[in-house]
Amino acid sequence: MRKKIKYILLILISFISIQTIAQNFPQKANPPRIVNDYANFLSKQENQALENKLVKFNNESSTQIAIAIVKSLDGYDKASYAFELAEKWGVGQEGKDNGALILVKPNYADSKGEVFIATGYGLEGVIPDAIAKRIVENEIIPYFKQGMYFKGLDEATNRIMELSRGEYTADDYKQATSGSAGSAILTVIIFLIVIIFSFIGRARRARHYAVGHNVPFWIAMGMLSSNRSHGGSFGNFSSGGGSFGGFSGGGGFGGFGGGSFGGGGAGGSW
Repeated sequence: MRKKIKYILLILISFISIQTIAQNFPQKANPPRIVNDYANFLSKQENQALENKLVKFNNESSTQIAIAIVKSLDGYDKASYAFELAEKWGVGQEGKDNGALILVKPNYADSKGEVFIATGYGLEGVIPDAIAKRIVENEIIPYFKQGMYFKGLDEATNRIMELSRGEYTADDYKQATSGSAGSAILTVIIFLIVIIFSFIGRARRARHYAVGHNVPFWIAMGMLSSNRSHGGSFGNFSSGGGSFGGFSGGGGFGGFGGGSFGGGGAGGSW
Protein backbone atom coordinates (compact mmCIF):
# COMPACT_ATOMS: atom_id res chain seq x y z
CA MET A 1 0.00 0.00 0.00
CA ARG A 2 2.83 2.38 0.93
CA LYS A 3 4.54 1.68 -2.39
CA LYS A 4 1.37 2.54 -4.29
CA ILE A 5 1.03 5.80 -2.36
CA LYS A 6 4.68 6.56 -3.08
CA TYR A 7 4.22 5.97 -6.81
CA ILE A 8 1.09 8.13 -6.86
CA LEU A 9 2.94 10.94 -5.07
CA LEU A 10 5.84 10.70 -7.54
CA ILE A 11 3.43 10.89 -10.46
CA LEU A 12 1.73 13.93 -8.93
CA ILE A 13 5.05 15.66 -8.27
CA SER A 14 6.19 14.96 -11.82
CA PHE A 15 2.91 16.30 -13.22
CA ILE A 16 3.16 19.46 -11.11
CA SER A 17 6.78 19.95 -12.19
CA ILE A 18 5.83 19.62 -15.86
CA GLN A 19 2.99 22.10 -15.40
CA THR A 20 5.32 24.53 -13.60
CA ILE A 21 7.88 24.35 -16.42
CA ALA A 22 5.16 24.88 -19.01
CA GLN A 23 3.99 27.98 -17.15
CA ASN A 24 7.47 29.51 -17.47
CA PHE A 25 6.77 30.14 -21.14
CA PRO A 26 4.27 32.86 -22.02
CA GLN A 27 1.28 31.89 -24.07
CA LYS A 28 0.76 33.27 -27.56
CA ALA A 29 -0.97 36.63 -27.47
CA ASN A 30 -4.66 36.78 -28.31
CA PRO A 31 -5.21 38.58 -30.61
CA PRO A 32 -1.91 37.47 -32.18
CA ARG A 33 1.12 39.74 -32.08
CA ILE A 34 4.54 39.21 -33.62
CA VAL A 35 6.30 41.51 -31.12
CA ASN A 36 5.66 40.52 -27.51
CA ASP A 37 7.21 42.67 -24.78
CA TYR A 38 6.53 41.24 -21.33
CA ALA A 39 9.16 43.42 -19.63
CA ASN A 40 8.18 46.95 -20.78
CA PHE A 41 11.54 47.06 -22.53
CA LEU A 42 10.25 49.21 -25.40
CA SER A 43 7.91 52.17 -25.53
CA LYS A 44 4.46 51.65 -27.04
CA GLN A 45 5.52 53.57 -30.15
CA GLU A 46 8.68 51.50 -30.57
CA ASN A 47 6.79 48.27 -30.03
CA GLN A 48 4.19 49.22 -32.63
CA ALA A 49 6.84 50.33 -35.14
CA LEU A 50 8.50 46.90 -34.99
CA GLU A 51 5.13 45.16 -35.06
CA ASN A 52 4.08 47.02 -38.21
CA LYS A 53 7.36 46.34 -39.99
CA LEU A 54 7.46 42.63 -39.18
CA VAL A 55 3.78 42.05 -39.95
CA LYS A 56 4.27 43.75 -43.31
CA PHE A 57 7.30 41.51 -43.97
CA ASN A 58 5.32 38.44 -42.94
CA ASN A 59 2.46 39.35 -45.26
CA GLU A 60 4.80 39.96 -48.18
CA SER A 61 7.13 36.99 -47.77
CA SER A 62 5.46 34.52 -45.33
CA THR A 63 8.73 34.55 -43.33
CA GLN A 64 8.05 35.31 -39.69
CA ILE A 65 10.49 37.20 -37.47
CA ALA A 66 9.12 37.26 -33.94
CA ILE A 67 10.42 39.17 -30.94
CA ALA A 68 9.90 38.03 -27.35
CA ILE A 69 11.13 40.14 -24.43
CA VAL A 70 10.82 38.40 -21.07
CA LYS A 71 11.67 39.45 -17.53
CA SER A 72 13.36 36.16 -16.64
CA LEU A 73 14.63 32.97 -18.26
CA ASP A 74 13.40 31.01 -15.22
CA GLY A 75 16.58 29.02 -14.85
CA TYR A 76 16.96 28.16 -18.55
CA ASP A 77 19.95 29.19 -20.60
CA LYS A 78 19.02 31.67 -23.31
CA ALA A 79 19.37 29.17 -26.19
CA SER A 80 17.12 26.53 -24.61
CA TYR A 81 14.51 29.11 -23.68
CA ALA A 82 14.49 30.57 -27.21
CA PHE A 83 14.10 27.16 -28.88
CA GLU A 84 11.40 26.01 -26.47
CA LEU A 85 9.42 29.24 -26.85
CA ALA A 86 9.76 29.30 -30.65
CA GLU A 87 8.55 25.69 -30.83
CA LYS A 88 5.71 26.36 -28.41
CA TRP A 89 4.52 29.34 -30.44
CA GLY A 90 5.20 27.68 -33.81
CA VAL A 91 7.01 30.68 -35.32
CA GLY A 92 7.16 30.32 -39.11
CA GLN A 93 5.02 28.38 -41.56
CA GLU A 94 4.41 24.66 -41.14
CA GLY A 95 6.44 22.75 -43.71
CA LYS A 96 8.59 25.77 -44.56
CA ASP A 97 9.87 26.33 -41.00
CA ASN A 98 10.81 29.84 -42.09
CA GLY A 99 10.68 31.52 -38.72
CA ALA A 100 13.16 33.34 -36.51
CA LEU A 101 12.74 34.36 -32.89
CA ILE A 102 14.74 37.14 -31.26
CA LEU A 103 14.65 36.51 -27.51
CA VAL A 104 15.66 39.31 -25.13
CA LYS A 105 16.02 39.22 -21.37
CA PRO A 106 16.85 42.78 -20.18
CA ASN A 107 19.76 43.49 -17.86
CA TYR A 108 18.89 44.25 -14.26
CA ALA A 109 20.90 45.25 -11.22
CA ASP A 110 21.37 41.61 -10.25
CA SER A 111 21.67 40.02 -13.70
CA LYS A 112 23.16 40.72 -17.11
CA GLY A 113 21.12 41.10 -20.25
CA GLU A 114 20.74 38.16 -22.61
CA VAL A 115 19.78 37.97 -26.28
CA PHE A 116 19.45 35.01 -28.64
CA ILE A 117 18.41 34.63 -32.26
CA ALA A 118 16.82 31.22 -32.91
CA THR A 119 16.32 30.23 -36.56
CA GLY A 120 13.91 27.64 -37.93
CA TYR A 121 15.05 24.77 -40.13
CA GLY A 122 14.13 26.70 -43.26
CA LEU A 123 16.31 29.71 -42.38
CA GLU A 124 19.41 27.90 -41.17
CA GLY A 125 20.87 27.91 -44.69
CA VAL A 126 20.52 31.65 -45.27
CA ILE A 127 21.33 32.61 -41.67
CA PRO A 128 23.93 30.15 -40.37
CA ASP A 129 24.89 30.20 -36.70
CA ALA A 130 28.02 32.26 -37.41
CA ILE A 131 25.95 34.93 -39.15
CA ALA A 132 23.36 34.98 -36.38
CA LYS A 133 26.27 35.54 -33.99
CA ARG A 134 27.53 38.47 -36.07
CA ILE A 135 24.08 40.03 -36.14
CA VAL A 136 23.94 39.81 -32.35
CA GLU A 137 27.45 41.23 -31.92
CA ASN A 138 27.31 43.90 -34.65
CA GLU A 139 23.69 45.02 -34.72
CA ILE A 140 22.19 44.35 -31.29
CA ILE A 141 24.63 44.46 -28.39
CA PRO A 142 26.46 47.71 -29.33
CA TYR A 143 23.14 49.56 -29.33
CA PHE A 144 21.82 47.78 -26.25
CA LYS A 145 24.93 48.84 -24.32
CA GLN A 146 24.02 52.44 -25.16
CA GLY A 147 20.43 51.95 -24.06
CA MET A 148 19.22 52.16 -27.69
CA TYR A 149 17.06 49.05 -27.51
CA PHE A 150 14.69 49.85 -30.36
CA LYS A 151 17.63 50.66 -32.65
CA GLY A 152 19.32 47.34 -31.90
CA LEU A 153 16.18 45.33 -32.67
CA ASP A 154 15.40 47.44 -35.73
CA GLU A 155 18.87 46.87 -37.19
CA ALA A 156 18.86 43.14 -36.37
CA THR A 157 15.47 42.57 -37.99
CA ASN A 158 16.60 44.56 -41.05
CA ARG A 159 19.58 42.23 -41.50
CA ILE A 160 17.45 39.09 -41.10
CA MET A 161 14.90 40.44 -43.58
CA GLU A 162 17.58 41.32 -46.14
CA LEU A 163 19.29 37.94 -45.84
CA SER A 164 16.03 36.01 -46.11
CA ARG A 165 15.03 38.05 -49.18
CA GLY A 166 18.36 37.19 -50.81
CA GLU A 167 19.45 40.83 -51.12
CA TYR A 168 22.93 39.56 -50.28
CA THR A 169 24.36 36.28 -49.03
CA ALA A 170 25.64 35.25 -45.62
CA ASP A 171 29.18 35.38 -47.05
CA ASP A 172 28.57 38.94 -48.29
CA TYR A 173 27.46 39.99 -44.83
CA LYS A 174 30.39 38.21 -43.21
CA GLN A 175 32.90 39.97 -45.44
CA ALA A 176 31.20 43.34 -45.10
CA THR A 177 31.40 43.12 -41.29
CA SER A 178 34.96 41.79 -41.09
CA GLY A 179 36.61 45.22 -41.17
CA SER A 180 39.08 44.44 -43.96
CA ALA A 181 39.89 46.59 -47.00
CA GLY A 182 38.23 44.00 -49.22
CA SER A 183 35.02 44.26 -47.19
CA ALA A 184 34.98 48.02 -47.65
CA ILE A 185 35.07 47.55 -51.43
CA LEU A 186 32.29 44.97 -51.17
CA THR A 187 30.22 47.38 -49.08
CA VAL A 188 30.58 50.06 -51.78
CA ILE A 189 29.58 47.56 -54.49
CA ILE A 190 26.50 46.44 -52.55
CA PHE A 191 25.65 50.08 -51.90
CA LEU A 192 25.78 50.87 -55.61
CA ILE A 193 23.65 47.84 -56.46
CA VAL A 194 21.02 48.85 -53.90
CA ILE A 195 20.99 52.44 -55.22
CA ILE A 196 20.70 51.30 -58.86
CA PHE A 197 17.83 48.88 -58.21
CA SER A 198 16.13 51.43 -55.99
CA PHE A 199 16.36 54.07 -58.73
CA ILE A 200 15.06 51.65 -61.37
CA GLY A 201 12.11 50.70 -59.17
CA ARG A 202 11.24 54.32 -58.43
CA ALA A 203 11.59 55.25 -62.09
CA ARG A 204 9.11 52.55 -63.08
CA ARG A 205 6.63 53.65 -60.42
CA ALA A 206 7.10 57.30 -61.38
CA ARG A 207 6.47 56.51 -65.06
CA HIS A 208 3.20 54.77 -64.21
CA TYR A 209 2.21 57.57 -61.86
CA ALA A 210 3.04 60.26 -64.42
CA VAL A 211 0.94 58.56 -67.11
CA GLY A 212 -1.98 57.88 -64.80
CA HIS A 213 -2.07 61.37 -63.29
CA ASN A 214 -0.93 63.37 -66.30
CA VAL A 215 2.07 64.95 -64.59
CA PRO A 216 5.68 65.28 -65.83
CA PHE A 217 7.93 62.31 -65.13
CA TRP A 218 10.47 64.21 -63.00
CA ILE A 219 7.73 65.71 -60.82
CA ALA A 220 6.44 62.20 -60.21
CA MET A 221 9.97 61.07 -59.32
CA GLY A 222 10.29 63.90 -56.83
CA MET A 223 6.98 63.06 -55.23
CA LEU A 224 7.97 59.40 -54.80
CA SER A 225 11.38 60.35 -53.36
CA SER A 226 9.88 62.73 -50.83
CA ASN A 227 7.44 60.06 -49.63
CA ARG A 228 10.00 57.30 -49.30
CA SER A 229 10.97 56.23 -45.79
CA HIS A 230 14.37 54.84 -44.88
CA GLY A 231 15.16 52.20 -42.33
CA GLY A 232 18.28 50.72 -40.80
CA SER A 233 21.79 50.72 -42.15
CA PHE A 234 24.06 47.90 -43.23
CA GLY A 235 27.66 49.02 -43.06
CA ASN A 236 27.37 52.69 -44.03
CA PHE A 237 24.37 52.68 -46.34
CA SER A 238 20.62 52.68 -45.95
CA SER A 239 18.53 49.57 -46.37
CA GLY A 240 14.80 49.43 -46.80
CA GLY A 241 13.74 48.50 -43.30
CA GLY A 242 11.27 49.98 -40.86
CA SER A 243 11.17 53.54 -39.61
CA PHE A 244 10.48 54.67 -36.07
CA GLY A 245 6.92 55.78 -35.51
CA GLY A 246 5.28 52.93 -37.42
CA PHE A 247 3.58 52.60 -40.78
CA SER A 248 0.66 50.76 -42.27
CA GLY A 249 1.50 47.07 -42.10
CA GLY A 250 -0.63 45.95 -45.04
CA GLY A 251 -3.04 43.90 -42.94
CA GLY A 252 -3.08 42.46 -39.43
CA PHE A 253 -1.01 39.56 -38.11
CA GLY A 254 -2.84 36.28 -38.57
CA GLY A 255 -0.74 34.33 -36.10
CA PHE A 256 2.13 31.87 -36.23
CA GLY A 257 1.93 29.00 -38.69
CA GLY A 258 3.46 26.07 -36.83
CA GLY A 259 7.14 26.20 -37.81
CA SER A 260 9.81 23.98 -36.26
CA PHE A 261 13.27 24.74 -34.89
CA GLY A 262 16.31 22.50 -34.94
CA GLY A 263 18.76 24.31 -32.69
CA GLY A 264 20.15 26.89 -35.14
CA GLY A 265 21.07 30.34 -33.95
CA ALA A 266 23.38 32.26 -31.63
CA GLY A 267 23.30 34.75 -28.81
CA GLY A 268 25.25 37.05 -26.54
CA SER A 269 25.13 39.07 -23.32
CA TRP A 270 25.57 42.68 -22.26
